[in-house]
Formats: sequence, structure tokens, C-alpha cells
Amino acid sequence: MATIDLNRVSTFVRVVEGASFTAAARALGVPISSASRSVARLEADLGVRLLHRTTRKLRLTEAGEAYFRRMQAVMAEATDAADAVAGFAAAPAGLVRLTAPPDLRLHQIVSALLTKHPGLEIELTLTSRAIDLVEEGYDLAIRGGILTDSSLMVRKIADTPLGLFAAPAYLTRAGRPRALRELSRHACVLFRGRPGPRTWQLIGPRGPESVTVRGTLTVDDMGFLRGALLEGLGLGLVPAALLSSDVAAGRLVRVLPKYQLGGGGLFLVWPSRRLMPPRVAAVRDFLAEEIAKIL
Repeated sequence: MATIDLNRVSTFVRVVEGASFTAAARALGVPISSASRSVARLEADLGVRLLHRTTRKLRLTEAGEAYFRRMQAVMAEATDAADAVAGFAAAPAGLVRLTAPPDLRLHQIVSALLTKHPGLEIELTLTSRAIDLVEEGYDLAIRGGILTDSSLMVRKIADTPLGLFAAPAYLTRAGRPRALRELSRHACVLFRGRPGPRTWQLIGPRGPESVTVRGTLTVDDMGFLRGALLEGLGLGLVPAALLSSDVAAGRLVRVLPKYQLGGGGLFLVWPSRRLMPPRVAAVRDFLAEEIAKIL
């Protein structure tokens, strides 16, 4: 088969969309005879008739109907791609809607982002709720833990294993556990779920080990959990990276440091789209690079 000229394909799509050679020629800025010849040459290249021509109207053949449906999508994608490439030549600008957990300290990163790209506008929603990005019209989300929505595009920023932490005041009052089984008699601050018994399966020197723990306080926000630990309300499983400054300052202590809960991470996620707008790509790439530096 001969090489297909995409200019001829574009003309054919315009003819069908406009339901006439006249409308297509006007849109393309060419003579009607040129539009007609272009479609005739495309038919010759393909070896099949695409249009039935009469003096009054055009009608797609069965082959033409199938070809038009596919090529209309192809030409639309090509137009989108051209727009996206053109956008990368200019500085990123416009609104980007972003959601992130409240416990992430993004003030300096967002400030640096807006300094680098002054044409951007950021609408940041801090929530522990897993927002439906498509339904609620968000461009990006930062999410931690284990992802379950397979319909989203994902970029992993970092692994975030969880460790056991407590305030020195709590350990002075309740004693410091020396073995995993001792956690069963400690007060624990739990993340999500219901208060009461909870099984923690941690990875330790002998591989996975389980322990049943109890807690009278269950929260859905890591920032609040951190505050509860600082107040001495018990032990908690928290991403170690979030508490590095507290540990360095002696406000919190790592308990049973050879044990951790793995499998989670910190991710950037966004709706599955054919092409990402340049402004969103700029925010995504900046966040991925800068957040990784602090974890």
C-alpha cells in the first residue's frame, strides 16, 4: 500500500464533517477542485471508495464510514498533540487544582513553585479524604499509603515505611516495650478504622510478625496522630519521614526500631488523559522533585 498523505486524510475528514467539498475547501482555504482531487487521491492510495458523490449530497460508503470514525479520532489527537507541544514552548500558566494530605508541609515547596512559575495559580485543598479527581475536577493529588484506584495515572515519589513512635513522657509513665508482644498492653493511637482491637503486622528481624493492639483514639489524619503522640496519648505507627524533626529534637522516640510497616508510599496521581496540559505537567514534575528531597 502507498504511503498515506495525512493532508489528504485531513481534507477527507473536513469534507465529511462539513458534509460538502465547498465547506471543507472554505475551511482549508483551498479551491473546491483541490479538495475534491485530494479525496480522490486518498481513495486511490487506499484502493477503496470512501464517498458516494451526487450533485446534491455526499454519502459515506461502508468503508468510508469505518475509515472516517478512526481517522477523525486520529486527527483530533494530532491537533491535541500540536497544542500540547506549543504549550511547552511557553512558560506554564493558568490554574492547577491540587489536593494533598494536611500533614504534608508544603508551604515552602508551593512558594518555590510559584516563584519559579509566576504565571501559575494553585488551588490547594488539604484533606485526608480521597477526593474523586474526575468528579470534582482536580488536576493532581498527593496521596500516601497503598493505592487502590487503578484508573488513575501514578508517579511514586518515595517509599514511606511506618515506624513505632511515642513521646518520652508516655514511655516514662507506661514503660518502653522491648518486644513486639508487649505492645498488646500499651495504649495505641490508631489510624483510620474503628477504636478497639487491631492487628498490626510488622516486618522485623524474623520477618512478618503480628500483634493485637488496642486504642481508645482513632484518627483519619496523620497530622492529628502526630499531635496525639506529642501529647503522650500512646504509641503510634507513623511514616518515619514525617517525624524526623520531632525525633531529632527529642520530642518523640522511635520504639522497637527494628520493626516497621512497609508496602506504602507517597504518590502523585492524576486522571487518565490522553495529554496532560503543560501547566499541570510543570506542577507534577516540580512537586515530585522537591518532595523527594525532604523525605
